[in-house]
Amino acid sequence: MPQIEVKKGEPIERALKRLKGKMEAEGIMEEIRRLRAFETPAQRTKRKARATAKRNKNRFRWTLNTRSESSSDDD
Repeated sequence: MPQIEVKKGEPIERALKRLKGKMEAEGIMEEIRRLRAFETPAQRTKRKARATAKRNKNRFRWTLNTRSESSSDDD
């Protein structure tokens, strides 16, 4: 569980925003939303397929960028 320290004079809203950001980064909020209601096997399959497609898209974009940078270095 992420922890934050509220700084002296810091508005509580800002501290809550920092906490929410840390929880989002660790995937806690997504897990809470997912576990809020029962997920059918078909929904689970779709969710995992979407996550895999997103990861592959990012990997493809990354490899595409590194290839174009390395090919421009050869000039």
